[in-house]
Amino acid sequence: MYFKKFFDQIDFNKADIHTYVLLLSAPVLLTIYRYHAYPGFFTPDFDFGLPADQNLAINQFIRFFGLFFVLPALYVKLVMKRPLTDFGLGLGDIKTGLKILAFLVPVAVLVTYLGSFKPDVRSEYPLAHSLLTDQSHLIYYESAYIVFYYIAWEFYFRGVLLFGLKDRFGVINAILIQTISSCLVHIGKPESEIIGSILAGIIFGIIAYRTRSIWYVFILHILLGVLTDLFIIYGT
Repeated sequence: MYFKKFFDQIDFNKADIHTYVLLLSAPVLLTIYRYHAYPGFFTPDFDFGLPADQNLAINQFIRFFGLFFVLPALYVKLVMKRPLTDFGLGLGDIKTGLKILAFLVPVAVLVTYLGSFKPDVRSEYPLAHSLLTDQSHLIYYESAYIVFYYIAWEFYFRGVLLFGLKDRFGVINAILIQTISSCLVHIGKPESEIIGSILAGIIFGIIAYRTRSIWYVFILHILLGVLTDLFIIYGT
């Protein structure tokens, strides 16, 4: 009886249970990632025969994929019983998406090139610093970066959170919620990157909603990440 009165007072609605789970998933998954999938906090699960820091980074990407793609996808499919395309995994509005890419890809390349000269960015990237002197496994590293890290990132933030919360809170609020959450992952990164993540979170959220797809912002995001590595590695 006490708990029923308590939930009545705080306007608890069983119909919103998925909303509550999605909101709570952000701090829970981010905390697990920080303490169980971040370099210095875990022992690699797999040995790919790469230099130690590259092997550690790829294991980090795989754990990130498990947390931010596999778990949310299972929740969407098995608990919410909805198709993943409802959360941005479809191609959406292809015509609009291609127009946006045509305009923003050159901007992303230019911004990344200029940013690669910043000392704090150069001290952070590539995450596996051995790539600065040994690029023999660069393709494997960057491929893992793209497949395990960036797909999971966009699916969770611009997919699950944005499309999962927009009907309950409205599009603008959903964009802001996923922006706040994605910004928190950058804590500890260069200040310019954190500031950029706020701006990118809003812009990418708008694009994902407008195109009904995560794939166009996924392309922009991997350009920012992979090109940062390449500009620093080959521009040293």
